Amino acid sequence: MKFCGKQFSSEVITRIREVIAAEPTISRRALSLRVCDWLDWKSRTGKPKEMSCRVALLRLHRQQRIRLPATDSSPLRRARNPLEVAIECVTVACSLSELGAVEIIPIASGDRELSGIWNTLMARYHYLGGGPLCGAQIRYLIKSETYGYLGGLAFSAAAWRVEARDRWIGWSDAARQENLPLVVNNSRFLINPVVRVPHLASHVLSRCVKRLGPDWRHRYGETPVLVETFVEQQRFHGTCYRAANWQRVGETRGRGRQDRAQLHAVPIKDLYLYPLRPDARALLCREPAATAAPALPPAPPPRDWAEEEFGGVALGDERLTQRLQTIARDFYARPQAALPQACQTRANTKAAYRFFDHPATDMKTLLSQHYAATVTRCQAEAVVLAVQDTTSLNYSAHPATTDLGLIGYRQNGGTGLIVHDTMAFTPDGIPLGLLDVQSWARDPADFGKKHQRHQLPIEQKESIKWLNSYEQVARAQRECPETLLVSVGDREADIYDLFALATKTATAPKLLVRAEQNRALADGQGHLWAHLSSQEVAGFQELHIPRQKNRLARTATLAVRFAEVHLNPPRHRRKLAPLRIWAVLAQEQGAPEGIEPLEWLLVTTCEVATFDQAVEKLGWYAKRWGIEIFHRTVKSGCKIEERQLGAADRIEACLAIDLVVAWRIYHLTKLGRETPEVPCTVFFEDAEWKALTAFTTKNALPPAEPPSLMEAIMMVAALGGFLGRKCDGLPGPKSIWLGLQRLDDITETWKVMSQVYLIPPHPPP
Repeated sequence: MKFCGKQFSSEVITRIREVIAAEPTISRRALSLRVCDWLDWKSRTGKPKEMSCRVALLRLHRQQRIRLPATDSSPLRRARNPLEVAIECVTVACSLSELGAVEIIPIASGDRELSGIWNTLMARYHYLGGGPLCGAQIRYLIKSETYGYLGGLAFSAAAWRVEARDRWIGWSDAARQENLPLVVNNSRFLINPVVRVPHLASHVLSRCVKRLGPDWRHRYGETPVLVETFVEQQRFHGTCYRAANWQRVGETRGRGRQDRAQLHAVPIKDLYLYPLRPDARALLCREPAATAAPALPPAPPPRDWAEEEFGGVALGDERLTQRLQTIARDFYARPQAALPQACQTRANTKAAYRFFDHPATDMKTLLSQHYAATVTRCQAEAVVLAVQDTTSLNYSAHPATTDLGLIGYRQNGGTGLIVHDTMAFTPDGIPLGLLDVQSWARDPADFGKKHQRHQLPIEQKESIKWLNSYEQVARAQRECPETLLVSVGDREADIYDLFALATKTATAPKLLVRAEQNRALADGQGHLWAHLSSQEVAGFQELHIPRQKNRLARTATLAVRFAEVHLNPPRHRRKLAPLRIWAVLAQEQGAPEGIEPLEWLLVTTCEVATFDQAVEKLGWYAKRWGIEIFHRTVKSGCKIEERQLGAADRIEACLAIDLVVAWRIYHLTKLGRETPEVPCTVFFEDAEWKALTAFTTKNALPPAEPPSLMEAIMMVAALGGFLGRKCDGLPGPKSIWLGLQRLDDITETWKVMSQVYLIPPHPPP
């Protein structure tokens, strides 16, 4: 069944009943927000459509399909009466020209002072009072520079059905449901009774409708095309509306929106309409997408990786988007170079500095296209591991840089930025791209307040980064319904709120975290660590442990145990519900002397009922090391900590590009290992691989066929100092980024020489 344009299946109604039964004290607002999350019911600005959901829930309640929790009627509940203020309205009798400048002032949603003035005027002089207004709304005040406030207006959501309006538009029911948000109702219009100025009302109406479209789009993300209003026949004649070129198209039948018994108990009103565009009727009659005209042909494929990752970034000026791609190509060609060296020319360097200083080039905007490209790559995979981790960028060597914060846990621990990012990996460890990046500077005033962490809500703690990142993974999951996304975190991610978020909906991404807390279990099962240790060993598994600092790489033999557990919430978070999750304990057997044995306790929302499933989760968590390699590539390969840009916001803009460059270098390294036989043209341009083979073979004539990707990577790594001995294994990101820097200069030289000596594209027959 459908309510307020949204389908409520029997499964959704059953889930609503289960939530009400499990949480009888849940408020109706909290319930509606949860249902909005299940149904992905959001406005075009991304906010939950809470009020529409509450209307739908109330209809289900009246049909006795659900039983909503009782509303709070406690006398202690704070009354939400509109704020009224004392204002003085003087008598005005003059011509419009003598009135002086008349200002139309929009009231922001949080402006209590102007809102109080508007409420006071409406309560005092308007026969309907100040409200409540329906749905989306914008209010304005009318002010004279000489006489003060003269009145006010309000625009809100349009009526659901009006026979005269619907007949004038000529739309179908489907088109009305789809396009009704493009119609706005002028629900209040007041000129103070003590103000006697001819033509003032029509003058204000004409000016207000001109700015209504941009103001409404700024607040709600869509531009209305038609305005309606209702004029009560017994009170008014609608003279000012006719003078402002509004059209009278009919009258109402005396039924209000609550007249379900058809008593016709409200006064008859004239209906006036004002089209904001000449093609308003044609736009409103457009049918929904399912019956719309065929879509335009798809856009041509991107020319190179820079256009694929940055070409769709909306910066308000195509020249800025082109400059973004140019900077990305320059950074990729010379990943370790300083900014002037990477940009090569003085003009390009100045343009890059201006780009990073532009107000539109914030990190979120610059990475928007890369996020979308990452989601597209995720759609081709059955399982994607979304690994979260935090790193710090140290700029203590650049004290002139502004807006930085502490990065250590000591007062003198250095200054810089904290970065928390989420990288998508395949189960084989190939990085698909970033899904989320958060960057901030810690406030020095918050230093030393760690002891207050239990008294603060999660929203006021730095730990909220894990929940924010998980929300972005959930957004990607909605766009990849055929892909299983698993959010992976280290011990810092062992946060009860994060697991509560991950278990809130059945369609949410899965969560896999290494446990830090020895949590209490429900039903008297003791504590997590002891309970898992008491389980029988399900089997043994070998796991490759990569080299880390002074610790050599090795193959560890792990004894694996697993169990389903129910966690109790922490003592200071008793309002949260218990959780049903799975845990896997892996303990290394026979570790080398002097090496601390490996011990992982993983907690996950993925079902673990067999030994193979437990081993699978261990393999997934082992891929978490990939994000540490990525961070090393950003710092050592792209030299982000050596950027001297003077301010934190410029560093963040530069970081957005460096992150994508580092991902591409890392992606090249891993792709060569997993698909070594594909042609190198999947990553290298013609001039690059031809110059590479010419330099390596000392033969200016390129081969007829391009080398394989692995062959090209080995040649690039050799340029970066990789020796390729048997004991060296495969090249890593460091030798790749060093080799790419040399390859760029070699390619430019080869291009010049090929023009001078007319090198043929391939050997003659």
